Amino acid sequence: MAVDYAALKKGGFMRQKQKNNFSLRLRVVGGNLTAKQLAKIAETAEKYGDGHVHLTSRQSVEIPFIKLDQIDEVKALLGEGGVEPGVCGPRVRTVTACQGEAICPSGCIDTFALAKELDERYFARELPHKFKFGITGCQNNCLKAEENDLGIKGGIKVAWKESDCINCGVCEKACRTNAITISDGKISVDENKCNFCGRCVKACPTEAWDTVHGYIVSFGGLFGNNISKGETIIPFIEDKEKLMKICDAAIQFFDDNANAGERFKFTLDRVGKDKFKEKILEAYNG
Repeated sequence: MAVDYAALKKGGFMRQKQKNNFSLRLRVVGGNLTAKQLAKIAETAEKYGDGHVHLTSRQSVEIPFIKLDQIDEVKALLGEGGVEPGVCGPRVRTVTACQGEAICPSGCIDTFALAKELDERYFARELPHKFKFGITGCQNNCLKAEENDLGIKGGIKVAWKESDCINCGVCEKACRTNAITISDGKISVDENKCNFCGRCVKACPTEAWDTVHGYIVSFGGLFGNNISKGETIIPFIEDKEKLMKICDAAIQFFDDNANAGERFKFTLDRVGKDKFKEKILEAYNG
């Protein structure tokens, strides 16, 4: 019987150079695995692989040296621990994320919760080429959001609360973009310089800021044979519902306009970034 290698690849089983051996990519959302899942992965690697796993550059786990005739057994064993195969090929890949505000002091958004939501919404959707999401919690950009087809960076929009301010000057010192100035006891924020990092808020001893947590979204990032930094269209998105509409619009634009085997960045270049910008603003304002 002929082996359907395309179907296997779609299900996360990638051919190795060793005949009839496959490296199984697992579905890991936001870089998080439970101890139970890790134990089952280790058991599977010992029983059906060669006793080791590979940690990929996109926070996934791969189990190499899976034999062709044991694939069903491998999936069944992993399923006992709540572990699912990932995907390869022309479709939406696993969403990557840093620790975010749930754990990291610098985080501005709950990256893992957002990664799970995006994964449930888009995972394995068929597209003309692969499509990658990356979520980073703040301007430290540990996840390098702009490398992704669609990158999301957490941010905080701030407004000074004079009534709670003690004029200690800590916020001005904490600001790395020189967006905050203090004059005659008054604080002003230059919106053209502010990058929504939230350092002023986190440094303030009296919580003298009104805050809105939101998202900075970039499109068309690429880091492979060609390198391109994703570009932002809307400086700051305050509402998660609007964020989701923008993500929907971006993927649909790619689906509608891309040629087979064409990455998102090249679709934008060929079709026109102005046309894409219209669709994103339409989703944001609609």
